[in-house]
Amino acid sequence: MPKRLRLTRRFPVALTNDAYRSLQRFASDNDISPDEALTFLFENFNSVTAEGNLVARMRLFKAELDARKA
Repeated sequence: MPKRLRLTRRFPVALTNDAYRSLQRFASDNDISPDEALTFLFENFNSVTAEGNLVARMRLFKAELDARKA
């Protein structure tokens, strides 16, 4: 029997326009809400990310972070 989806936690999230559009597109492509899309991504984080790519992307993101905040 599948686990019941209960969205019990709420937290404020700030996204860039690109991140927001990507989330909306991902949710729309899969006929789910953005909340359900985030739940899916975080519940399945290890299986939907390639660790090598994640480490490289995080390093690049952190290197550009100060410039992006300005």
